[in-house]
This record gives sequence, structure tokens and C-alpha cells, in this order.
Amino acid sequence: MLGTIVNVCTIVAGSMVGSALKTRINPACQQVMYNAMGLAAVALGLNAVCRYMPQSRFPILFILSLSIGGLTGTLINLDARFKRLVDRMKKRPGTDGAPRLAQGLSTGILLYCIGTLSILGPINSALLGDHTYLYTNATLDLVTSAVLAATYGIGMALAAPVLLCWQGGIYCIALLCGNIISPALLCEMSIVGGVLIFASGLSILDIKDCRTLNFLPSLLVPVAFFLIRALLGME
Repeated sequence: MLGTIVNVCTIVAGSMVGSALKTRINPACQQVMYNAMGLAAVALGLNAVCRYMPQSRFPILFILSLSIGGLTGTLINLDARFKRLVDRMKKRPGTDGAPRLAQGLSTGILLYCIGTLSILGPINSALLGDHTYLYTNATLDLVTSAVLAATYGIGMALAAPVLLCWQGGIYCIALLCGNIISPALLCEMSIVGGVLIFASGLSILDIKDCRTLNFLPSLLVPVAFFLIRALLGME
């Protein structure tokens, strides 16, 4: 868990630095940084999809994942629930009242949690004792969190406990069932995650509000699909 703890600390540190710089940046520069994060999210999402799509053994699985996951998230109303939670948080003393904090947190959570380094890192840490991926991911997240916090405020630090639960969960699963996360499953999850990051970028750029949080259950569909295949002996 050492690598994950380092990763979480870098997000908190980056959020503090970015928040401190926020008051010294004029609105025009803040808007530029805001647009930069939107463009970066679009680029990262496209890169993930283009990288993993040719490797997919089930090219329509990501479509089913987005459809089933999106419907599930909409029925649960994840997006609205999350925004209400953020609204309550913004009213507490010492928190940043940025109106787009919910959007920033959803983007940050996706950028921190969905990616090869963030998924493979805890697995390598648990099975091989190798923290290289997580240390690399921590460096990237330090920069990303600082930029996001300069735009959205110190509230971006709330993404840190989410990352802790995410990577900690993968770490524990890898310890208990070392072979449960196959390269094929990682590929399918990365495609879905890439689409979600891309959609998040569109929201930041005010091109299309896709309510990305409602699509988060899509990431569980490939997991369920591979578990069913394993139970049916189709592997």
C-alpha cells in the first residue's frame, strides 16, 4: 500500500499548492487553465480508446457497458446525488465555493482512478512488491491536482480518499485473487474509462454535458462480463 499512500499524498499536496496559487491568478488565466484541463481530458480519453480498442477481443462490449452503466447510473441518479453532496460540502467553513467544483471533482476522480498506471500499479504492488507504476502515477497526479485546484479550489483534495478506496480495493483484490484482473479485462475497462474521460473533457469545454458520473457504473460491466464467462467456463 506504500505506493498508493504516496499517490494520495501527492494529490493532497498538489491540491494545496494549486489552491494557494488560485488567488494570484486573474480570471482570464483561470479560464485558460480551465480550457487546458478540458483539452487534456479529451486528449487522454482519445489516447486510451485508440490505444486499447485494437486490442479488444469484444469490440462491442464497451457499447453495452456504456448503455447498461449509463442507464443504471441515471436510475440511481448519481450525478444529482454527487452534486448535492458537493453543495453541502461547499457550505462548510474553510471550503471553496467554486460553482463548478462538482464537475472538477468528477473529472479529477476519473483522471486519477481510470488509467493503466492507476489500475496496474496496485496489482504490481500487491503481487510483485513493485511500486514503480504507482510512483510514476503519483508524479503525474501531483501536477494534475495542482492545475485542477488552481481552477476549482482546495475542494479537489476530496478526490484523494476516493483514490485511496479505489487503489486500495484493487490492491486487496490482487492479494486475494491474483489472477482475477486479466490483461483482457484491463483492456476493456481502459476503453470504457477512456470514453468517460473524453466525455468529461467535453463537459469542461462546455461542448456537451454528458453527466459523466451517471456512467461510472459502466466500469463494472466488463468485470461482470468476465466473471460470467469464467463461471460458464468460456475462458
